[in-house]
Amino acid sequence: MIIITGGAGFIGSCLQAALQARGEQTVVVDWLGSQGKWRNIARHPPDHLLTPEALDDFLAGRPAVSAILHMGAISETTACDGDLAWRTNVDLSARLWAWCARHGVRFIYASSAATYGAAGDESFSDDPAGLEALRPLNLYGWSKHVFDRQVVAGLARGASSPPQWAGLKFFNVYGPNEYHKGPMVSVVKVKYDEVRRGQPARLVRSDVPGLADWAQARDFIWVGDVVDVTLWLLDSPHVSGLFNCGTGVARSYLDLAHAVCDAAGRPRQVEFVDMPDALRGHYQSYTRADMTRLRQAGYARPFTSLEDGIRRYVQDYLATDDAYL
Repeated sequence: MIIITGGAGFIGSCLQAALQARGEQTVVVDWLGSQGKWRNIARHPPDHLLTPEALDDFLAGRPAVSAILHMGAISETTACDGDLAWRTNVDLSARLWAWCARHGVRFIYASSAATYGAAGDESFSDDPAGLEALRPLNLYGWSKHVFDRQVVAGLARGASSPPQWAGLKFFNVYGPNEYHKGPMVSVVKVKYDEVRRGQPARLVRSDVPGLADWAQARDFIWVGDVVDVTLWLLDSPHVSGLFNCGTGVARSYLDLAHAVCDAAGRPRQVEFVDMPDALRGHYQSYTRADMTRLRQAGYARPFTSLEDGIRRYVQDYLATDDAYL
């Protein structure tokens, strides 16, 4: 049995679909709410569905769990409730880590490229020795960074750990089943909606002196690649560590907008607009995952190119009558 926290969310539901296809028994821990998240698991319902409040009691019953995939989090980069972010992204993660350590259960959790913050301008190395130098730019990134630091510090002290553990620093993930995320939906989906309405793809102007508007770039990763990395870790119980989960390639937002237009069969029309005040000073204008350590650990599959991933997302999902995985 595998537990997936946040299993009705974006990445979690894609993992749920893949695990069910493999014949795994799964427990999804999530709130379905009223925003249609149930559609994310409609085609591949789990064996059990728990609300987060019921998880502690469920674990107290000592279920036969082989792994916990901890994808549940307060993931909004504009989140401002520090107490909620701490309870969800730090305390809950620590409790699940401790439970897995006590019971010999493998633990894979979602970290984030948001942990790099301003320090990411120089390096996106996932070497744990560099954690102290990172300066996240927002509450979400900070809370994820806190737990990464707790993990590494505990291991250095010789604290008990799960038999396998991995923290995945997700970069900019896009793909089906993200539609409930509101303002946190991927830029790919936002640009597709714009060009579908016959509008230009709108990109924000740079707020970094000397950086051209078109030069802002991120490491965009297709959700199928994220699933593949996670399944590889489950199939590689000897591999533990903190790992970047990106493609290793930074692509400009202009490249992304052009790829969306091409996939949608629309002219390449782009316009730049001012960056919202809420994002000024809190925005990563460049990210690129250093994938050296994951490759050295044995992950050999190629990553999907931005053009191929966007084409698949648009033509196989967004432009169809049913955009869900």
